[in-house]
Amino acid sequence: MNMDPSSTNSINGFYNFLTRGIDDLERVFLSNNFMSIQFLQRALSLLRSFHSQLTLLVQKLHLPLGEKWLDEYMSESSKLWGACHVLKAGISSMENFYTAGLNIASSLDGNHHISPQLSRQMIRAISGCHRRAIGLEEENRALVETRIEALCLRFDERVSIESKLNGYYGFGGVLYAMRNVSSVLLMILLCGLVYCWPESSFLRGGYEGRVIFGSAFMVSTGRLQQRIADEINQIHGRRGILMYEFGRSKAAMDELRAELERQGGVMEWESEVEVRERVENLRGYFGVLRSGTENIVGQLDDFLDEIVEGRKRIKDFSSRR
Repeated sequence: MNMDPSSTNSINGFYNFLTRGIDDLERVFLSNNFMSIQFLQRALSLLRSFHSQLTLLVQKLHLPLGEKWLDEYMSESSKLWGACHVLKAGISSMENFYTAGLNIASSLDGNHHISPQLSRQMIRAISGCHRRAIGLEEENRALVETRIEALCLRFDERVSIESKLNGYYGFGGVLYAMRNVSSVLLMILLCGLVYCWPESSFLRGGYEGRVIFGSAFMVSTGRLQQRIADEINQIHGRRGILMYEFGRSKAAMDELRAELERQGGVMEWESEVEVRERVENLRGYFGVLRSGTENIVGQLDDFLDEIVEGRKRIKDFSSRR
């Protein structure tokens, strides 16, 4: 996302930056498959941009010494740091799953003659890969239940304009905006990459407080949240990892297994077009899953470093003033 210098020079500029970013993300959401890896990568990139701009903005504002704005900033950045560690832990566990899937494709691709014994071996391997997927989702469910609920990632439903938005020379509103926008982006990432649970406030809605004196960024954020919640509810609030490529990888394994079971006997690789197509589909989806998750893990590593550096910079800046 292109940086506008005005986003770090004024509070209104920062709000405009939030609005443009969320609107751009909504366009990516509408032009891609639901919870695609491209959309999730963009959501994480946007979260990083917002945090970076907030850190720069703090250094331009003349905030009072010894007030609670620094405590609130530190509290919110600490929650962000904790949520990113959960994201990294959840998505890093994906490696065993996509490695097993790519091994299945390689095992078939390297054999010109597919014997009944090899077919049975691959069918068992597919079943084992499905068990890995189930185990991954169960581990991630436990991760979410034990570490995310305590972070209270949700919109504030009722806000005292005087105390929340105008406090700290307007910086209270910036913190409020960042908290709410970050909560929505983190919930999107958690549902797509780690585990989606119907009991989350993200799916229950109830964000009556999202339109604050006509603030565009809250309208945009509320609209994006509602679009995604509606999509999830259309699939009956399905639990688990909602990333599109994760679901398609599992479906590709089922399609390959069905074709191997249908063929039964000895197969010649060159002449079995259907089997080759199924293997290519499987390799393609698992390849995208691998490259996409590796990219996100790399982004998360960088973001965690940026959060730590931002906290140090703001603390040092505050103490020098």
